[in-house]
Amino acid sequence: MKKITMSAVALTAIMGSFSSVSAADGMNILDDIKLDAQIRPRYEMVDDGNSATNDANAITARTKLKVTANLFEVEGLSASVGIISVNNFGSHQYNPKDGHNYTDGSGKGYAVVVDPQYAMISNAAVNYKVGDTLLHAGRGQVNLDNQRFIGTVGWRQLERSYDSVFAANNSIKNLSVLAAWVYGLQGVKAGETTDTNTVLLNVAYTVMPALKITAYDYMIANFADTYGISLTGKVDMNAVKLSYRAEYAMQSDATMEIHEQAPTTGKADADYYNLDLGANISGFIAGVNYEFLSGSTGNDGKTNFVPLLGTNHKFNGWADKFFVGNTGPTGGLIDANVRLGYKAKGIGKFLAVYHDFTADKDMGGKDDLGSEIDVLYANKIPGVKGLSGLLKYADYSKGSVTGYTDTQKFWAMLDYKFSTK
Repeated sequence: MKKITMSAVALTAIMGSFSSVSAADGMNILDDIKLDAQIRPRYEMVDDGNSATNDANAITARTKLKVTANLFEVEGLSASVGIISVNNFGSHQYNPKDGHNYTDGSGKGYAVVVDPQYAMISNAAVNYKVGDTLLHAGRGQVNLDNQRFIGTVGWRQLERSYDSVFAANNSIKNLSVLAAWVYGLQGVKAGETTDTNTVLLNVAYTVMPALKITAYDYMIANFADTYGISLTGKVDMNAVKLSYRAEYAMQSDATMEIHEQAPTTGKADADYYNLDLGANISGFIAGVNYEFLSGSTGNDGKTNFVPLLGTNHKFNGWADKFFVGNTGPTGGLIDANVRLGYKAKGIGKFLAVYHDFTADKDMGGKDDLGSEIDVLYANKIPGVKGLSGLLKYADYSKGSVTGYTDTQKFWAMLDYKFSTK
């Protein structure tokens, strides 16, 4: 870990040297060099309700370094390279899902915390911006819309990166268009490298602040096509600020294929919708949300809706009881939740969320998937620019559907970000 981290720091110095030397010869190979960095130490406790495992107590730290520079004095042409490194300081009181079976003295294992000690190249890309069009080739982070279907899973320490080629254009006022081909995925789990042949299409048009229309088609190879439309907007009524989301999506058979790999799913036939209404009244936060992910009885020809490449920790409870990997409740999931909180400069943000989970289709004659209470407090740390702290707790209570256990999770985290420009 240390060698990789130090090499990234050395890279910054080397790039600066290249720029200086080449400038003497009349041309800068690299110019306007910028360093973005993050250090994020975190403690995570997990009681998964399983008598066969010990509670997890994971102490980890994420280090991210990214260097961006303009190339060859060509206007709009730039490159970036970066690394992400996760260190657990020799602490093995958790199951990082990295192939190691850490146990206590009696041979008993630990609950899962998917933050393995690992390092990888997180960014290696060339970008070219000409007018209102951005062309990209290489590795980087991709978060689309609210990250429900395409995201980096940034909550986990080993954030996902996408190997892609894409074009983004906003030459028409209020209209943005993105077309991407994704050929690889990296991260989240140690050594998780996936070749893919995926196409992402996203078009958004802002009619007015109160209405933005987004249409998309995410063709994930050997899995499914997810296509849909969302209506979002914000309404400012002075003391009261409202926001909303109304979204519908479907999953159908995969258009794209990887011939060397067997399909992850067979036939795909599933539905999704999300209705959300939020309000901010002089810093007080309130909202209601209803999210539906269809399921199957097992013999109805349907499949359960799975947001395979989404940042799923943001949705359906922070205990992450649903949609881990490419699976979910076969009967689907209905998440009805309410949120209350308060946010103000200097005070920070308090937020509490209550979830009630049920299945779309009965699972063994039952549909109660339990409930969850989530609470967090986040604030900037006074006196240190770029430093913030977070306390977060999730308490999941199982329902009548078998296969789930009561689970509690707690996090304490610091996040320090800085940039040279």
